Amino acid sequence: MQTAAEVRKRPKDRKAQLALAAAELFCERGYHGVSIDEIATVVGISGPAIYRHFPNKYAMLVHATRQLAGTVLTATDGITELDELLGVLARLGVEGRRVAGLYQWEWRYLTGEHRDEFRAGLTEFVRRLAGPLLTARPDLTEPGADALVRAALSVFGSLGTHRAAIAKGRAEAALHRVATAVLHDEPPTPAPVAPLPDETPGTRVGARREILLAEAVKLFHRYGYHAVGVEEIGRAAGINASSVYRYFPGKADILAAAFYRASERVAETTAVALSGAADDEDALRRMTESYVELTFERSALVSVYLAENNNLPDADRHELRKLQRLHVEEWVGLLGRLRPEVPAAEARVLVHAALNVVADLSRWVHFDRRTGMDGHLVRLMRTVLTA
Repeated sequence: MQTAAEVRKRPKDRKAQLALAAAELFCERGYHGVSIDEIATVVGISGPAIYRHFPNKYAMLVHATRQLAGTVLTATDGITELDELLGVLARLGVEGRRVAGLYQWEWRYLTGEHRDEFRAGLTEFVRRLAGPLLTARPDLTEPGADALVRAALSVFGSLGTHRAAIAKGRAEAALHRVATAVLHDEPPTPAPVAPLPDETPGTRVGARREILLAEAVKLFHRYGYHAVGVEEIGRAAGINASSVYRYFPGKADILAAAFYRASERVAETTAVALSGAADDEDALRRMTESYVELTFERSALVSVYLAENNNLPDADRHELRKLQRLHVEEWVGLLGRLRPEVPAAEARVLVHAALNVVADLSRWVHFDRRTGMDGHLVRLMRTVLTA
């Protein structure tokens, strides 16, 4: 039997506390990279004690995503003024920075029923913003308002995609200002198009290692890293699983190779854009165009690069974060020359917001150029960077 002291020590909100700890760990390390015992350690209880509140780790993911959606919907309930809504969302974006990855990536591990539930909450949230936006801008169509709202949500969620330090008040003000500028931009209205047909097998050309890497990237992009085995990668490349190990020690090494390849592509396009620019203004134009072009041209590689960071081996993850920071600093340096009045910490927030808008909206249209989204994203990046 519990003592009175033990009863007093157990907080009344233990379930919410556990869900928050789980959400932060899922966003930091990836859902599959977190154990029940690790969540328990953060909260200061034993692993078995978690089962008083949740039957398993998946139930914690469900609760965390519901909590995220519920927090946003509750905070915006009854608010009809667009600027007030944006202020609330800027605050939530800063306060919920450590769990924003649930909205960005980790919700994909939900199964059908719970995924539909999460999408329904997002749809309701988009509707709440789109209504006041249409009132403020009667020139917009509903699809146009919907697209602009999704771009603004990407701005608010971008703070969770990086660790750059910035004061809370300055971060809120920057997110509010940028989202306002996005909602007043021309709408990216993707043209309705028929779904692209599934890829048909073709002749594989190139060194076996390159073929393996290319096929692995396609599979990771389509199904997620954890749903793909070495056997499937080998089969896609036309070899058996044991032969894969001649080229890569394991699946994680294939993922790391894909990340290094993506990082190389980003560095190459940035260098070309900067070296060929007439001035800083021209450099900004060239960099935005080349980044969007790379995103659509190498969509599978870029998607894996953005989504699977938590599944990298520790050494590779730390090294690649250094390379990512170097890329961001190229943008920050350019923005600093064009807008010297903007502090570097704020410039980093703007850069990450612009990159995140490209990631989110290109995925939204399934990287389909026929929608015309690539051209719209070039303009949206500039809007975010100059807001």
